[in-house]
Order: sequence, then C-alpha cells, then structure tokens
Amino acid sequence: MSSADKNLSHVEGTPAGSAALYKFGIVYAAWHHQVTGALLEGAKKTLLQYGADANNLVIKEVPGTFELTLGAQYLAEMTPVDAIICIGCVIQGETKHFDFICDAVAKGITNLNVAYRLPVIFGVLTPNTMEQAMDRAGGKHGNKGDEAAITAIKMLELRDSFKSGNSVGFKR
Repeated sequence: MSSADKNLSHVEGTPAGSAALYKFGIVYAAWHHQVTGALLEGAKKTLLQYGADANNLVIKEVPGTFELTLGAQYLAEMTPVDAIICIGCVIQGETKHFDFICDAVAKGITNLNVAYRLPVIFGVLTPNTMEQAMDRAGGKHGNKGDEAAITAIKMLELRDSFKSGNSVGFKR
C-alpha cells in the first residue's frame, strides 16, 4: 500500500517489544534539516517510548544523505551500538543527481547490514516534493522516523530470537 493511503507512524503486525536493553546509533543528514530534524525527533521519541535509555542513543550528523553510509560505518566500527538508524531526505529534481544518490545510499546501507551483521535501517525519504517530505516527517502521513525506530527494535528482536532459540517469524 502506498504511503499516500496510510499513516506511516501506525505499525502493522506484532508491536515492537522493549528497546531498554539496546544501544542505538542514529546518523542523520543535515541537508533538508527541516525534514531530517523532524524524522530524527520521531525516531528518538519512539525509541524512548519503547524503553530506550536516552544515554544509549548515539546521534551523529553528516552533511548530506550521500554521507549516511560512511557515518553509519563509523558508528558500527567506533561505538558499541546494537542497531543504526540512517535518516535522510533526497527530493527529486530536474537532473539525475536524485537517482545516483538514492541508488548509492540504498546499496551502501544494504552492504553495511551484511558486512557488520548489524541492523542498519534505511530511514531515507525519496519524495518528489518538499510537501511530500513534510507529509512524511510528522505531517498527514505520520513520521517515517517512528517507523525506522520500530524497524530497528524489531530487527534486534529477530536477531535475539535466534540466539535464544525462541521461535519468531516463519514456521517450517
């Protein structure tokens, strides 16, 4: 279902459990700060709502969305975090810049997930307009930062289910 038809802050499926046991890294882009700042606040609010300790949030700013991948890699290598949330916004323009940035960041974040065996969450908006971005950064479609935080918690729960032997997810 498209985000135009639902509020992104409403989480479907099983609610996330507690974030109390985890340390989260958040790296966010300064570019389009009106949008990314709102997404950052949504992610922080949601992590705290689910029990994260404010002292267990490591937040770093990078200049733009393209730099999220390296910022997340620095967090993975230099801080003891359990998950990293990447927050950015690239608005469609008249050139192919949008395509190059979005493709590079998506691949970079995917590669970090695999290389570090760590949930690295793609909280990057790719709207056509600033209005669409704001609709997803606390506007009529909720706050995608909330969704990114829930995703981080759920991925940590999934990881922990394998460690504990608990059955979560697909049944054979």
